[in-house]
Amino acid sequence: MEKILDNRFYDFIINNALIPTYNSGDNITPINDTTSLVHIPKDQMEPCDLGNNSYHLFPALFTLESIVSCDEPDIKALQEDQGSSMFGRGVIVGVVDTGIDYRHPAFMHNDNTTRIISIWDQTKEGSVPPRGFTFGAEYTKELINFALISDQPLLMVPTVDTLGHGTAIASIMAGRPNVAQNFTGVSPEADLVVVKLKEAKANLKELFFVPQNTICYQESDIMLGIRYLTGVANRLNRPIVICLALGSSQGGHDGRGPLSSYLDYLVQLPRTGVIVSAGNEGNSQRHYYNSTDIAPFYNSFQLSVGRIDQEFMMEIWPYIPSSLFIEITTPTYETSQIMNPTVEGCQRITFQTVSGEIWVNNILFEEETGDQLILLRFRDIPSGTWYFRVGSMTGEPFSFHCWLPSGNLISNETFFLDSDPNTTITAAGDAAHPLTITAYNQQTGEILPESGRGYTRLGMVKPDIAAPGYRIPCAIPEGRYGTITGTGAAAAHTTGVAATIMEWAYSKGNYTAVTGNQVNRLIIREAARDENQTYPNNIWGYGKLDPSEMYKRLLSQ
Repeated sequence: MEKILDNRFYDFIINNALIPTYNSGDNITPINDTTSLVHIPKDQMEPCDLGNNSYHLFPALFTLESIVSCDEPDIKALQEDQGSSMFGRGVIVGVVDTGIDYRHPAFMHNDNTTRIISIWDQTKEGSVPPRGFTFGAEYTKELINFALISDQPLLMVPTVDTLGHGTAIASIMAGRPNVAQNFTGVSPEADLVVVKLKEAKANLKELFFVPQNTICYQESDIMLGIRYLTGVANRLNRPIVICLALGSSQGGHDGRGPLSSYLDYLVQLPRTGVIVSAGNEGNSQRHYYNSTDIAPFYNSFQLSVGRIDQEFMMEIWPYIPSSLFIEITTPTYETSQIMNPTVEGCQRITFQTVSGEIWVNNILFEEETGDQLILLRFRDIPSGTWYFRVGSMTGEPFSFHCWLPSGNLISNETFFLDSDPNTTITAAGDAAHPLTITAYNQQTGEILPESGRGYTRLGMVKPDIAAPGYRIPCAIPEGRYGTITGTGAAAAHTTGVAATIMEWAYSKGNYTAVTGNQVNRLIIREAARDENQTYPNNIWGYGKLDPSEMYKRLLSQ
């Protein structure tokens, strides 16, 4: 079995300069020009493998950022004509998600041939992977077309989208219109390249205390998927706009993670657009913030733990120059010893009056950011209110953020009692130059309560703009239509708009050197802004997506 699929190996994300340190001949998987995966054997997985090995080496876990429904689209939900003669012709839209139902009419031409250039299904073992990759199966346009005229297409191209999220996202970007179903994609003449992600490795879920039956994806597989998308576009010499409708609450929320850095690099290249969802953590009560500036220099906060959350983690990120200790008190008021920061270390905490265990990594110097990180991982602890006290080791003012996991990695029964809805943008929505999209209800004009809010932990303006994200008509597997809600849907809608701008700039020859960042700046500049609001702000960014004004500006040039 390939090591990238083998649960006896950890996948570490490393800088390519370190390859000689790790290379043993067949344990390196290149990701891009700066980073690679190194596959490290570990027969017996242990919680303190994180601590003995740096936090930043492990890929983060990402979750889906929209909810797909089988509800029929509203008649009034059919997208209105934006006054544009551009439909994404000549442009590729790329999606890294749960796959696609390639048999759906939304992804076919009028002659029932496919509009999909290729699919990389990472979940297929023992198949022929794309050139330059070592796992999964690639299905080309020619093979998909043969399958579509077959009586049993899944025997020829056996890739499906069991969750429907990727199919829905792809259809919003570029689905063929179906008036009878009140549906049309934003760029219905764009072509598609699709990556179906494999689920995160069991060992990574185990390390981060995520239940094994939880569906989530690891950062490194997403990065490999994006490398595949850009490789196809480069080979065909075509512009591409990539939609990422997944997110993670792990990390420093500062745009310095591996995926965020990769996307930030790509979007500044010619003909490469990147649109990212802002996440749906705005009203989940999974973020806490404190600033303490008077003595005694400590802060106490509370976490309500639900009965069904048997395993989960929590991250505390103080601002420099803080150096903080932590103390934990159970619902029965039994208190742990004080845990001070160390350069390395991992402590297992148990209590006399309650069951379960807590693993604490109080890392003085997290290598990727240089900041302190307090990582807590909980297993089999009782429900109820847990108490945490953090304080300054040096008797100085301090401030910190605390995040619980995103999406389905934890239930809504576990939350902070004094939560803060701000600074809830998920990675990679914290990257500087990709366009980060929040969602609003296009029927009421109000922001969706769950939409992630800015700014980033370091104060960068995110989200960039808001786009429609409530009950958006979409294709779902098995030839059906439904609706999708969330910032992932809003990002897909915006990706379709960005593809039309790419068509104007590159395909029509108006500005062939266009970069994704320039497309993003145009979208921001032409956003609709309420005269009663101050922009930018941490809820709406620079305003609402306004394609009609943008097209007027472009077509008047």
